[in-house]
Amino acid sequence: MKAARDDAQGRHYLFLFANLLLVCGPNLPFVAAQLSSQVPSHDARNTDIITVDTHLPLPQFTSLKAWEERKTFLRHQILISAGLSPMPEKTPLHPQIFDKIEGEGYTIEKVLIETLPGFYLGGNLYRPRDSQRRHPGILNPQGHWPYGRLQNDAVYSGPSLGISLARQGYVVFAYDMVGYNDTLQISHRFGSAEQRLWSFGPLGLQLWDSIRALDFLGSLEDVDSGRLGAVGASGGGTQTFLLTAVDDRVQFASPVNMVSAFMQGGDLCENSPGLRIGTSNVEIAAMFAPKPMLVISATGDWTRNVPKEEFPAIKRIYDLYGKGDQVEAVQIEAEHNFNRLSREAVYRFLAELYPGLSDSRVLTESHISVPMLQELTVLSNRTLPADALTLQGLFEQWKRFAQGQNEQPQDPGFLRERLRQTLAVEIPSDVIAGLDGRSIVLSRASKRDRVPGLWLEGNGKPAIVLDSSGISAAVDSSIVKQLEKDGRPILIPDLFQTGEAKAPRPGDIAIEPATKLPESAGEEEKADAAAGYAKFLTFNLSVDAARVQDILTAIAWARRRAQDVDVFATGDAGIWATFAAAVSDSPVFLHGKDVPALTSDADYLQHFNVPGILRAGGLTVAYRLMTLR
Repeated sequence: MKAARDDAQGRHYLFLFANLLLVCGPNLPFVAAQLSSQVPSHDARNTDIITVDTHLPLPQFTSLKAWEERKTFLRHQILISAGLSPMPEKTPLHPQIFDKIEGEGYTIEKVLIETLPGFYLGGNLYRPRDSQRRHPGILNPQGHWPYGRLQNDAVYSGPSLGISLARQGYVVFAYDMVGYNDTLQISHRFGSAEQRLWSFGPLGLQLWDSIRALDFLGSLEDVDSGRLGAVGASGGGTQTFLLTAVDDRVQFASPVNMVSAFMQGGDLCENSPGLRIGTSNVEIAAMFAPKPMLVISATGDWTRNVPKEEFPAIKRIYDLYGKGDQVEAVQIEAEHNFNRLSREAVYRFLAELYPGLSDSRVLTESHISVPMLQELTVLSNRTLPADALTLQGLFEQWKRFAQGQNEQPQDPGFLRERLRQTLAVEIPSDVIAGLDGRSIVLSRASKRDRVPGLWLEGNGKPAIVLDSSGISAAVDSSIVKQLEKDGRPILIPDLFQTGEAKAPRPGDIAIEPATKLPESAGEEEKADAAAGYAKFLTFNLSVDAARVQDILTAIAWARRRAQDVDVFATGDAGIWATFAAAVSDSPVFLHGKDVPALTSDADYLQHFNVPGILRAGGLTVAYRLMTLR
């Protein structure tokens, strides 16, 4: 691949000129680290593993400025995690609308749109019979019910929602999750190790489908594109608040039975690497402030605490805008659902937003005749277009889009921030150190991580020596011997899960499944392992990304001695150091030895297995960032 060749050329360029000064942009404010014995005895990254069921802290902000900055950061984090930074090209949707059903005060039509070339999204369009005016439009993403958007029972009825809203004066587009009903080109559950490198997974594909569904809805002649909203329950609730977080066209929303501080969504399509590192669904839902939102919860599921816990936290964000009255909460006494009572709460909320649009008599569901399943199914007696792609074909197309974007000239600031957020690393300002003779332990006080190392006093510019095998391999190297002879101050850290920093982690969920499964493992077992690992990465750093962070922490501490720092790296540590240098805000001299070339996806999986790293441009972009300083 061209990108792989570029990686190899960039590596040659970087390490041929080992003394190249990496001129950095303006330094961020830096608080000099103080020596301290108050470093943690254990690395929190090994002991505080976050899962979908961890009770996460609620967002707390005292100023609108701080919240707006956080909101911008989170929007980027969501898009990067979803593989949508930058957005793919919006190619023609080629909408097909057909087989109209006439009802009392409404119509239902079948819809097929092409959200990516060769990938088709199915759904139903519910419209008022009054076609003489433009109506508010509502997206209805489905949840994980057996029949998805077509489910019709006491717990959930997608058709009842669509019919009722159409009678009330709204145009509704109800559409599939990937792998359900008419959107069957690929399974609902996918995501290999290689696909993770490119941020290709169910969550990102479904978020893109929602963005394109909004494009479709807003393009209809009988829809007012300035009055677009989203209403979804369960997994559809997750899609609702993710869409509202990244697409400003949504003007009103109701996520149903999904906003929770202690359950973040158990399905693979609700989790993607990096999505919730340092955040939660509560904070993501609050990003919709100050626009009108109704949060619906149930007494019998994970949203049971919303009235006393999650809703007050969201309302405090709205209060920063002086718009606390724009967010409401309703709780229904029921198990997990989008039942009639929950739907009617949505109808009342919408009637308050658009008084006079609906006759009050239609805010209560009655006399609804739901068509047979096959009457609503898009592919009933039809086949997909001949150009419909397989999973592998869609993945290859996704990669081509990403490669094409990464080859285009881009703002270095955007590239650096995207790479930094892909790695989920920071330039730390709170590094503390515990010294005991020549032994040292570094820690970011706010994160309670732990980087053990060796500190050799000296004079002049500090040198950081890194070896992928840890201190034991580095200390006897010719590099260290020469630095000692020169009298230089030397820091030799054991980066995350190397040398003395090796430590057990709960279970083995933090390990790439491909490295632990026996060859005899079946497809279902492989899928379960991959899904578990993807969920782990939703909340926690990968091992290699944590190593990049440790290098940035070491650089920040070494800068107490001098603004310029030499970094000497051997083996895989040279790759870790390259990415650290690319995102660093401080001057660094980088010297590499025996650094492996990464010329394929398999090489990245072996030497730098970080989700999204190739979507962010890999070493090609890292080298570009360093030479642009």
